[in-house]
Amino acid sequence: MNPTNTRKQSIKVIVSEAIMVLAVIITVVILALLVSGYWLNSNFEVERNGMLQISSLPTGASIEIDGEKSSWLERTNSSRILKSGSHSIVLTKDGYDSWSKTVNITEGLLYRLHYPRLFLQDRTLEKVLDASEYTNATISSDHGAMLLMNITTSWTYLNLDSDTLTPRIIDISKLFSDVSMPEDSKIGTFTGEIIQADWDYDASHVLFKVASNERIEWVLLDVNDANKSINITKQFDAEFSRIEILDNNSNNLLAVRNQNLHKIDVPGRLISAVLVKDVIDFDHYNNEIVFAARLDSDAIQSDVGEVNQNDGNYCVGYLKLGDSKYTMLEQVPEPVRVAISKFYDAKYVTVIRAQEVSIHQKEQYEDDVAKYELTFVPSLVKVGHDGEYIILTKDNQLATIDMEANLVREWNIEDEYDWLDNDMLYTVSNEELIVYDYDGLNRRAITKNVSSRFPVSIVGEKWLYYFSDSKLVREWIIKH
Repeated sequence: MNPTNTRKQSIKVIVSEAIMVLAVIITVVILALLVSGYWLNSNFEVERNGMLQISSLPTGASIEIDGEKSSWLERTNSSRILKSGSHSIVLTKDGYDSWSKTVNITEGLLYRLHYPRLFLQDRTLEKVLDASEYTNATISSDHGAMLLMNITTSWTYLNLDSDTLTPRIIDISKLFSDVSMPEDSKIGTFTGEIIQADWDYDASHVLFKVASNERIEWVLLDVNDANKSINITKQFDAEFSRIEILDNNSNNLLAVRNQNLHKIDVPGRLISAVLVKDVIDFDHYNNEIVFAARLDSDAIQSDVGEVNQNDGNYCVGYLKLGDSKYTMLEQVPEPVRVAISKFYDAKYVTVIRAQEVSIHQKEQYEDDVAKYELTFVPSLVKVGHDGEYIILTKDNQLATIDMEANLVREWNIEDEYDWLDNDMLYTVSNEELIVYDYDGLNRRAITKNVSSRFPVSIVGEKWLYYFSDSKLVREWIIKH
């Protein structure tokens, strides 16, 4: 073999491999720059952009951005690179109403719009149940089940996510008899005032707070087998000021008794020792709890951190169930409200001091992620199902903190309001059903002749359920 040809072939191989390696490096660098938002505009200038990701219900809505329809991003359930700054988004679909919002794109970041809902305009109405005998109703957190209540001890359960509704009677005569119905249950009458009704995530239990004769009673109703229900007040012979469902199927509860926080093991009918003393407020995400508590000397546990009485007589703390001690996150001079949520892969703690709201990443609590000053003092806090928003309310005043956009919006709502699904609220005004996005935008009146005494819900992303003229009715809100 000719040595010269061998060297030429070796050089070719080396050069080819070097070019391939260089091409891979360049490709990786380009992809990394694209992921970081860098883009080449029409003038061949490098600029850094953000990304918009849009979904809608129903899918396939047309997208208009800044007054123009794009040939690239034509339909929802897709993504597009956009310049940083403000952009007007409008969604339309034949046969449906429209949806719009102005969003602010940040360079190098993703902005998600996953909640826009468009309503079918020409809807079919179906009367599915005579509801004349019922006085109240509650809908599960997944919006798939309903419990209809009346002044008797025979209540009705409905699986709403079914073409044909089959009522199932639940006998509650033995559940509230200790406090609410000491004599009335014997003649089949329910006289208690339902103050609170909370479903678990699996829609298998409803936690009731009922008042009667100036006493409060807590009952956990098993909607699949009423015999497995538990009268918590009677079981533990105690008065509880607050009880929250801890897990998906109500096997465990968090309860406040004598201002102390406990865990209740429902299957075992056991209540734990005190988890935290002198609790003012608490919230949980799975088995993680944040709380606000008074820092009395006998309430301070040895390893909660250094306590400086000059920093205040109250604290914000964190406890993971199973741990023997809690962690003090912050000392504060006055009682506060707290909430915990997960957004993307991080946990966040929200602290409300009068009109001031601060949000902290749990693992780096010392640094504020955001701080807002409201015009009112919130009394209730609700976190969105994916942690993408936090709503603070007092009567008809609301403040929505959009974690995706990192901004707060205050707004008012007419009449009493509730949740239509995971991302929309509603009111009934003069028998007209009015819906809002979670931030108060896209206010729309969508149907009439709706009773304000009963709840309204979207089920299975296809039906709108409401009560009208003593009937439970449903409308198809998508084409079928």
